[in-house]
Amino acid sequence: MSAYSTSLSSSTTVSSPSSPKLKAAHGTDSVFFNPRIQPSQIVEYVVSRPQTSSTIFVYDLAEQAGFGTLTKAWSRAGKDSAPVVDLQTRAGAGLTLVGRLSEGTSQDAVITAFTSSKGLSMMAPALSYLPRASPTSRLVLQVSNLLFTEDTLSASLYPLTNALPILPKDLVILLSATPQQVVDFAQLSYKLTNQHVIHIFDHYGAAREVGHSVVPLLDTPVKSDAVLDIVKAYGYSFFSYTGDSEAQDVVVLLNSALALTAQAFAKHIPGFGVVTVNVLRPWDEESLLAAIPPTVQNVHVLDDVASSVNQGVLYGEVFGTFLSTPNLPYVHSHRVTPADTNAYLLRQNAFTSFLSSLVPAGSSIESLLPASSKRLLLFSTPKTSLATLPHVLEDLFLANKGISASLVTDHDAFSKAGGVTANRLLLSLKKEEASYVPVPVAIPYDVTTGAVDFIGILDQSLLKSHSLFKYAKQGAVVLLASSWSVDELVANLPTETKEIIAQKALILFTIDASNLAAQLVGEDEYKKGVIENVIVNLAFLRLYIGKAAQESVLLKVASIAFDDIIQGVPLQQANAAAWNGLVDIEVAVSDDEPKSAALKTFDFNAIIVEGEDGAVATGARVGNWHDAAKHLMFPDAFTPASGAQNDDLEFPLNPALRPELPEDTFLVTCTVNRRLTPLEYNRNVFHLEFDTSGTGLKYEIGEALGIHGWNDEKEVLDFCSWRRGDAATRTVFQALQQQIDLFGRPPKSFYTDLAQFASSSVDKHALLFIGSPEGIATFKKLSEKDTVTFADVLKIYSSARPGIETLCQLVGDIKPRHYSIASAQAVVGNRVDLLIVTVDWVTPSGTPRYGQCTRYLAGLRVGQKVTVSIKPSVMKLPPDNMQPLIMAGLGTGAAPFRAFLQHRAWSQQNGEKVGPVYYYFGSRHQSQEYLYGEEIEAFISDSVITRAGLAFSRDGPKKVYIQHKMLEDSEALAEMLQDQKGVFYLCGPTWPVPDVYEALVNALVKYKSYDAVSAGAYLESLKEEERYILEVY
Repeated sequence: MSAYSTSLSSSTTVSSPSSPKLKAAHGTDSVFFNPRIQPSQIVEYVVSRPQTSSTIFVYDLAEQAGFGTLTKAWSRAGKDSAPVVDLQTRAGAGLTLVGRLSEGTSQDAVITAFTSSKGLSMMAPALSYLPRASPTSRLVLQVSNLLFTEDTLSASLYPLTNALPILPKDLVILLSATPQQVVDFAQLSYKLTNQHVIHIFDHYGAAREVGHSVVPLLDTPVKSDAVLDIVKAYGYSFFSYTGDSEAQDVVVLLNSALALTAQAFAKHIPGFGVVTVNVLRPWDEESLLAAIPPTVQNVHVLDDVASSVNQGVLYGEVFGTFLSTPNLPYVHSHRVTPADTNAYLLRQNAFTSFLSSLVPAGSSIESLLPASSKRLLLFSTPKTSLATLPHVLEDLFLANKGISASLVTDHDAFSKAGGVTANRLLLSLKKEEASYVPVPVAIPYDVTTGAVDFIGILDQSLLKSHSLFKYAKQGAVVLLASSWSVDELVANLPTETKEIIAQKALILFTIDASNLAAQLVGEDEYKKGVIENVIVNLAFLRLYIGKAAQESVLLKVASIAFDDIIQGVPLQQANAAAWNGLVDIEVAVSDDEPKSAALKTFDFNAIIVEGEDGAVATGARVGNWHDAAKHLMFPDAFTPASGAQNDDLEFPLNPALRPELPEDTFLVTCTVNRRLTPLEYNRNVFHLEFDTSGTGLKYEIGEALGIHGWNDEKEVLDFCSWRRGDAATRTVFQALQQQIDLFGRPPKSFYTDLAQFASSSVDKHALLFIGSPEGIATFKKLSEKDTVTFADVLKIYSSARPGIETLCQLVGDIKPRHYSIASAQAVVGNRVDLLIVTVDWVTPSGTPRYGQCTRYLAGLRVGQKVTVSIKPSVMKLPPDNMQPLIMAGLGTGAAPFRAFLQHRAWSQQNGEKVGPVYYYFGSRHQSQEYLYGEEIEAFISDSVITRAGLAFSRDGPKKVYIQHKMLEDSEALAEMLQDQKGVFYLCGPTWPVPDVYEALVNALVKYKSYDAVSAGAYLESLKEEERYILEVY
């Protein structure tokens, strides 16, 4: 097991640089009693044992939050682990679980599913159909509460509030928020042998915290099977009360990071108490009334809600409980939106200030922590040699039995190429430990006042791009790991940073660990990286000890954790280098300091997860058109420099290709552009091949190639000629041809936005009308019948002439068009193939129109360069080569199946056993549109294709479509889907979906004893298992 998690979707692979190996710690051979392992990893280990779960279903939303990755790795490695099934979260999510339990098979005694709180809300409708639980048939949902929002991560529990009214009333819902609780409640879920259980745990902080020695939940004999009795037997209660036994004011809230903060707060405030809900279902009124002191006059209920207009569920439960009491307290409702939750967790004292408003006396967050507490915030980038230093530093403090050390690692995937990693480390003396306060609460990312005692910047490039000193409190210590001299460092500090240093009286130190390490071990990169980490750790330790630090004392403390010899270097020698290499810095701010460019702050929008392919950062995708426009207009100025992460690649990427795009782009060369249909045929279907040699482009079976196409040159020249003036420059022409979606279809908002630039009253009112609700009919005619473009609208309402920069912002950029890859890289090597049909039509007025990207592709010449990117797809081969494939493609929908067939043929030639392949293909005429016909016939002859259902609809007296061919094979299709774990794929236009669906339903009804409703439900459940896959357009 990894010592710490680092992991997925808009993903950036990050490295694991060299780090020193510390002395072995007692108990590290177990997941328990090991403070170096995250609680969520312990949950995965315990839950994935075959004696705990018969099958584990890992939903994609759980994996995005870094939960489930290890379980999948253990299962694939053949470790002592339950079988794992990958599922996608989409409409109807959860039907697979319901179906498996409804079948009542003995091998599925306890099904476990991993998802997120958002995933739970999406699964709620399906879970309402759960059959009654029993010891031999029950479901446990382990739910990670970590929400990916538009531009940040949130700890809000509002998805649970949304799901609760839909979920069955007899479901047990547990909530945990401390590292020990997370593991205990995960295990407790399996002690409730007659219940379906949902366990929701805090993955924003507690489940990812390193530094807690978690103990296992010991088996306890319980005679009763009542949930209340079982929970009590294991030392927990439905409701936990903290605070004054004679409190007049009480807050009730779900177990979470905020609940733990409120508990710590309540211990300091007379007349105040906190009730934490550990078990939300079943709701036990007697337990709640027993938990609350009889002196209470005001009950404040904090409800997580999606918005302030929503009513929370918790308030209704609490209010209903008190209705039956003789002395009814006043029950107040407080709706906590995701924005409120974020504010409470990101601003120091924001939540305690709110709590203070409910009671006469107040308290700040500092008083909730032990007096000895030190809050450290360490910033690095994934590729720096010091990226692992925070974890080594954590280990160093853990080796000291008198110090408590808790660490949480967060990531900002967007503010810098490759991302920025922040490590929050909370230290205190164990003898002074007070109530547990989650690290995210104790060390918020507060840029308003600053909350951190100690800041470490481990990559000097961050000084130029980010304002990281804002997080420091007054008089905090800052350590900069930098190769710059003191003068160079001061010169490189932005004016804004210098002003913050002066205002906060920060104490700065620097150390050139790279140079010091090179002096000790030479230029061996691995050894140098290890010794760099040791040196910076020793420098941190010296600053932590403070004035009492002496070189001999530092060596004595370090020897507790480090070996005497590290990579051939005596610890004493490394200690001396660190002692002598630490330099303090004086920073002065002069009156004539130049104004610096705006610096970025750190935004927690991704996490790092350790996967089989290394560490990967995952998070929400954000973007800004203004940045993209700048990249476009001035590519030389805004192209990011090739950094270490690019230079390390076998084929470095060229960021100048499309610097405004978040995904990697590659420049490939067209080698084949061959028309497949006859010239006289009215559909131009053509085959493209691109040479990828030297680009580093890799793709998986079924993935899509993003084509970053250009606008037609003649149309752009015509527009520039019409526009004249400011559109006549070469730079603007390139922008309009290569980036701006000038010939795309404008949305309704474009008309309204354009109206403000119209000098003609007629044009202005016409544009406003089209953009208004009353103008919907006119807008639809323009958009759907006339298919007008942005350029058309500008010409029609010609008095509206925004400046070229404003026009670029109004129109937006050309989005890449994605086409299924028609080749298997294992077979074709440094090549990628596409199957394309040109899109063209004529408007009612007789104007010819063309699809922007297919027109661009059709005109490609051999040798021409094309910018491309790779996009994952649902069209994947199953993990087992013996699983039958049922493929149905119409026209160019055959593209991914050509890749599938190439791969199956390659596997077969390599002596691997493969399952049956049923291939259905449909087009109008065999003589004109039997795409890749010769290859298909060869695959049939070589038995790669077991059965081919070819439907050429216009070749016979009656129209024959693929669903008719499928009906001929109904029995075989039903057998493959039901009994052989076959996978069905449909690719092409949307219109045949209902008919194909009906053909499969009929097959299951006729040969597998389903009725139409249950057959449909079975097909829906196959979507979650990725065995009923549609890619239609």
